[in-house]
Amino acid sequence: MSDDEMEVDVPAGARGGKDRDEDNSEDPMDALAVANPAAAIEALNKIAEEKLVAGEGSKIRKKELAVSKLGHLLAKQGRAADLHKLLLDTRGFLDLLSKARGGQLFKTLLDLFLDMPSTHDEKIKVCTECIEWTQSEKRTFLRQSLEIRLIQLLLTAKQFQPALQQIHPMLRELKRLDDKSLLVDVHLMESRAYYALSNYPRARAALVAARSTANGIYCPPRLQASLDLQSGILHAQEKDFKTAYSYFYEAFEGYDGASLPTHAIGGLKYMLLCKVMLNEASDVNAVVSGKLALRYNGREIDSMRAVAAASQHRSLAELHTALKDFAPELTGDVAIAAHLDELQDGLLQKNLARIVEPFSCVEISHVAELIGLPHALVERKLSQMILDQQLSGILDQGRGCLSLFEPAKSDATYEAALATIQQSGSVVDALYKRAQKIC
Repeated sequence: MSDDEMEVDVPAGARGGKDRDEDNSEDPMDALAVANPAAAIEALNKIAEEKLVAGEGSKIRKKELAVSKLGHLLAKQGRAADLHKLLLDTRGFLDLLSKARGGQLFKTLLDLFLDMPSTHDEKIKVCTECIEWTQSEKRTFLRQSLEIRLIQLLLTAKQFQPALQQIHPMLRELKRLDDKSLLVDVHLMESRAYYALSNYPRARAALVAARSTANGIYCPPRLQASLDLQSGILHAQEKDFKTAYSYFYEAFEGYDGASLPTHAIGGLKYMLLCKVMLNEASDVNAVVSGKLALRYNGREIDSMRAVAAASQHRSLAELHTALKDFAPELTGDVAIAAHLDELQDGLLQKNLARIVEPFSCVEISHVAELIGLPHALVERKLSQMILDQQLSGILDQGRGCLSLFEPAKSDATYEAALATIQQSGSVVDALYKRAQKIC
């Protein structure tokens, strides 16, 4: 609904669209909201509290626009409690509107409330209450829209099992209704939930279902970019970083074209991560200096630059510094955090192997001092490397030392003897077959 229709004192249709557009720029309520928000909220509250009945068309329209403006103003002022009260009080008024207009107004108010700073539990509680109300009022389409919003909240709160419990019945309902647009969204959220739970086969299956459904409908650029991003994440999990990079690039371009900078930065970070994991950290600066990427420079990109520099220098200390300085940017994302753990583990193994290589026996405390890590962590990692046969040696915990052995050289004589015996057996078998033919 447009703000230009706030001029409801004049009957609808009495003035042309051009005149209404001119009046919109001089709306006294907008001016009052800027000059004195408290007075504007009080004035809009009076209109919103009016009791109306069906048939009062101009008054209903006036109240509808007043409620919308009041919701935006309360959200701007950070008055979450008042916005929640408005959301509850508006339910009765929605009966005077068509289901489409009423649903749009209610969803707008709920979105404004959910976008305000608050705890995840409170947002989930309010959203659940609204869904229960839509069920009692039999507002099917509004309920479906709110259930998708609830699933998004659960995923954001990292409550993945409750999210899946909401997703499965909704998928059955959407398949029955053949609502392919919503099916793509829900399948995509299902894939994200399974990925976060490390159930990668089901995550891939859900993504395949989303892509198959999307092939039969028009897919908006934002949704296509989301599908590409999830495809890249799953390919990266399979260590296919080259294919993942191409998907992340498509997602980055899609988000950039759709003017979604926050999402575009996420795609760019994944691109840089792929370069690091492919041991091509030197290409990171070239990527971020590209025409599209230049506008996204900031802490998010600086964090990946620091990781790339640590990987290029093979420095575990630099990587730890980067993880400490850019903790929110690097550890907040499940996929990035998992791959950085893998990178950190690889760097630790390489550094330990390089340090202990000159020794036949070395104190673990000395190795820990050289690498700058806790004694317990170094000891645990060395024991793991020995079990994985990456080091040939034993840990003497009594003396606190690592004893290394010379790699055992296999004697070629035994292999040659086995090969000779096998060949002899083949010769005997061939002679036996010839003898049988002669007889």
